[in-house]
Amino acid sequence: MEIFLDSANAAQIGHWVRQGILDGVTTNPSIMLKDGVKDLEKGARDIMNLLGDRPLSVEVTTNDPAEMIEQGREYAKWGSSIVVKIPIINEDGVSCLEVIKTLSDEGVKINTTAILSFNQVLLAAKAGATYLSIFAGRVADEGHDSDALITMAAKWVEKWGYGKILIGSIRGTIDVQNAAVAGAHIITVPPPILEKMTDHKFTRETVRMFNADAKAALLEMEV
Repeated sequence: MEIFLDSANAAQIGHWVRQGILDGVTTNPSIMLKDGVKDLEKGARDIMNLLGDRPLSVEVTTNDPAEMIEQGREYAKWGSSIVVKIPIINEDGVSCLEVIKTLSDEGVKINTTAILSFNQVLLAAKAGATYLSIFAGRVADEGHDSDALITMAAKWVEKWGYGKILIGSIRGTIDVQNAAVAGAHIITVPPPILEKMTDHKFTRETVRMFNADAKAALLEMEV
C-alpha cells in the first residue's frame, strides 16, 4: 500500500519524504491557497522538486469538460510525474469520461476524483484512469459502507488489471486503518492525521522508561 500526502505545504512534504514513507502527493487549488501557494504552476513545480519521480496529482479548475482537456494538457507539460485530477462528473452531472479517455489516450495520467460508488469506479477505470479516488468519508456520510466499497473495488481492478484504488476524504486515523485493511492501494492523508498516526502517549511513556533504565544501568556499569 502507498501513502500520499494531501497537501501543498513544502515543509510538510519534505519532512515526510525524509521519513521514507511518502509515495506521492495530492493537492487542489483550495489546499494550495491554504498552504500559501499563489501560483499554481510554480507551486506544482516546487512540490515536484521535493518528490523526485513520485506522482503529484493536480486538480483542474473548471466545470467545462472541453476546458478540462486543455488544462490537463497544460498541466502534463510541467513534468512526467504530473497526474491530472478529473472529477467523474461535473457539478451539473455531466459525464467527464470523455475527458478521462481523451487525456489518457494522449499519455496523460489521470486521477478520477469524487467517486462515491462502485459503478463510478468501473466506468472511470474503463475510460483509462490511472488512479480511482474513492471519497470514503463522504461515502460514509451518505450512510453507506465505505470499507465494503473499497474491498469490492480493489478486488475488481486487480482482477481485470485496471488502475489503483486511491482513498481520500480521510477524517481520522481510524479511517486510514480501515481503508488499509479493506485493501486500498493508496491512501491520501492530511498532514495532521499523518502526525497522529506516528504518535501514542503510551509509546512516549515506554521510551521514557527505557531511557531512565538505560541511564541507571550505565551508572552501575561505570562503578
